[in-house]
Amino acid sequence: MSNEEKHILHKDDTVNLNKVDDTVARISDERKDEILQNFSEFKSYLHTRVALGEKLGLDEETLAKAAQKVAEHLAQTEEPRNAEENLLKELWKVGDEQQKHQLAHMLIKLVQ
Repeated sequence: MSNEEKHILHKDDTVNLNKVDDTVARISDERKDEILQNFSEFKSYLHTRVALGEKLGLDEETLAKAAQKVAEHLAQTEEPRNAEENLLKELWKVGDEQQKHQLAHMLIKLVQ
């Protein structure tokens, strides 16, 4: 388990959602650009993280909560780099909390 993985897990292996923002913020600008430069790369990165979460025994609800935290961070700090990210940001802006949570579930399903 990497330090990043340990950072977001409690001792009982549940996700520490307060640490998700810290983990995302520690990604270097260069790596962030690589991930966000095109939607296929973003989906690949998300797929890897979802697969890791599943391997660690996290259920879909927990994965969606973590994805929602990451999406909120991205919506607040990053400009979209392609049409797909722009659409996601626009949907995020107009959605209420329940809709954002459902969008997070849909993103998880998209990359599984």
